[in-house]
Amino acid sequence: MSDPSKNDQSLNKASQLQSTNHLIVEAIVNMTNIVESMHHRLSPISKRTESPQTERARGLAGLVYKSIRSLTELVGKSLDAPLGIMSELLSQNSTFSSKDRLLSALNGVLGDHLVKRNSSLAIPMALRKQGIQLAPNRLAKSLQQSNGKLVIMIHGLCMNDLQWKQKEHDHGKALETDLGYTAVYLHYNTGLHISENGKLFAHMLEQLISDMDLANIGLPLDISIVAHSMGGLVTRSALQQANIIGHQWPDRMKNIVFLGTPHHGAPLEKAGNWMDLLLGVHAYTSPLKGLLRIRSAGITDLRHGNLIESDWHQRSRFDFSKDKRTPVALPENVNFYTVATTASAKTNNINEQLVGDGLVPIDSALGKHQTKAFTLDFAKSHQWIGRDINHMQLLSNPEVYTVIKNWLVKNSYSSNE
Repeated sequence: MSDPSKNDQSLNKASQLQSTNHLIVEAIVNMTNIVESMHHRLSPISKRTESPQTERARGLAGLVYKSIRSLTELVGKSLDAPLGIMSELLSQNSTFSSKDRLLSALNGVLGDHLVKRNSSLAIPMALRKQGIQLAPNRLAKSLQQSNGKLVIMIHGLCMNDLQWKQKEHDHGKALETDLGYTAVYLHYNTGLHISENGKLFAHMLEQLISDMDLANIGLPLDISIVAHSMGGLVTRSALQQANIIGHQWPDRMKNIVFLGTPHHGAPLEKAGNWMDLLLGVHAYTSPLKGLLRIRSAGITDLRHGNLIESDWHQRSRFDFSKDKRTPVALPENVNFYTVATTASAKTNNINEQLVGDGLVPIDSALGKHQTKAFTLDFAKSHQWIGRDINHMQLLSNPEVYTVIKNWLVKNSYSSNE
């Protein structure tokens, strides 16, 4: 008799492979459209007034491009049937960890697109441990052992919960060992808007409170969060939305530690926005804007550090525009801490304000802004600046872990020491 769980896994793998195939087919078709558009614009017989939607090469070239699109779509459809048979063979070539990394990267770049297409490749939000989704009864049991002390680890863009383990070190596991916390890990689709992930996370925490109350663990729940990069923005967005809605869980929130969070944006996405503008200047290069506009809503939110829906709603994500965010202050009833680093050991303005940790400048990580309303009020003793530590090393650097541990040991509600 066959194992039903193995059959379910096989079906899931087949579904994911099918979605991957559709995504590849769509990418080839879109690339064909971009190249054809450039060909059309370079042609001396084309009209510059035609819209991008009507830009098709003529004559023999047009026939070639049409054939490429038709053939690609036909191949895509013909591959659907044998995918179920091929799934087991293909899955043998990838480990659980490498598959998770690939899916996480894919979701970071195209996650919003995957959700719109109802793709099985889209990552659903979940609290996990060792890559396995946590059931409420299992979490309740762990919290009883840790006297209700919970730390939630939240990863950054294009990453997943398993990647908290770097060089045999995991901040969450270490906090369990050293401080007696129950550590759980948020797994989410980083390609969605930050406000969308914030809303999902807020509702998830409210459900967690309800589940723990129903489990009668008999202990007050004491929540802390350690968030890396984009994870810090998702945390702030969740807290803001929860306070507006009137959720209970913010009352249980005690400490939040940001690691390299781009509170006021990241230069890499700003550079992408500049490229959008520059490529659009000339008729011959504007079709290439389609390549840059593949990036997800989550990535474009990192340009300025969007937190709430009004920061992006009814605005083109790719338009070149100034920072139009609504200021969101840090609530007073939580201990907020922030770690900022530079990838260089040398101290100068270029390293700190342009390079930073390789992705996030010092001032952005510290919440500093030229406009007072946007400046985040971190107490001096709640800030730490490290040197010669890049963005990814924030997950494994011993100094960074010691700083996190010392802050959480204080276990104080005071936010202005």
